[in-house]
Amino acid sequence: MPGTIAVIEDDPALRRVLVRGLEAVDFQIVWAVHDGASALGRVAAVAARPDALVLDLGLPDMDGMDVVSALRDRGVEAPVLVLTARDALPDRLRCFARGADDYLTKPFAFAELAARLDVLVRRRRPDAGGKAIALDPLRFRLGSGGTAVPLSPTEYRLLATLLVRRGEVVRRETLVCSAWPPGAIVRENTLDSYVTRLRRALRMAAVDARLDTVRGIGYRLN
Repeated sequence: MPGTIAVIEDDPALRRVLVRGLEAVDFQIVWAVHDGASALGRVAAVAARPDALVLDLGLPDMDGMDVVSALRDRGVEAPVLVLTARDALPDRLRCFARGADDYLTKPFAFAELAARLDVLVRRRRPDAGGKAIALDPLRFRLGSGGTAVPLSPTEYRLLATLLVRRGEVVRRETLVCSAWPPGAIVRENTLDSYVTRLRRALRMAAVDARLDTVRGIGYRLN
């Protein structure tokens, strides 16, 4: 079940896209601001604290990494997903060291952003019983309890897309667009092969999930 999200992004056009896109997949945007000072002011009110935050590093008043540190210093435990054009490994490692929970580089697939946020939000919620799916975006692993099953990056993106739309039929072309680069030629049996691998991974992880084929349309994660 999607939760509440705060957006910290200085580009007004991208900020609008993020807000509208996340609301379209049932996340609730509690606030969206353009700079670090505004974000820190908002989280000062506990009632305004979201389930997760989307944070751009290139803010006009302060570096996004400093915002992450300030959030943690103020006791904000909500997971932070960093969204940035910086793709160098040292930048990613510094973000994680400061307290960020996930890192996605621009340009990005919106389905992947939504899926990663869904995973971050669900991790904070108490387990309602059974073994829920838990995705590790840093190591591309599927886990449940103490079990961790490795996934390829393509398998991870496919499962993340299915997970954020769990219970819905996801068309084959949607899955291809979310898991492969633009313009990639993906044969029908290639997608089927990856789905077979995902089913095997779900069984190995012993999670409460079933990946069904909807003939002629796509797949549904139940």
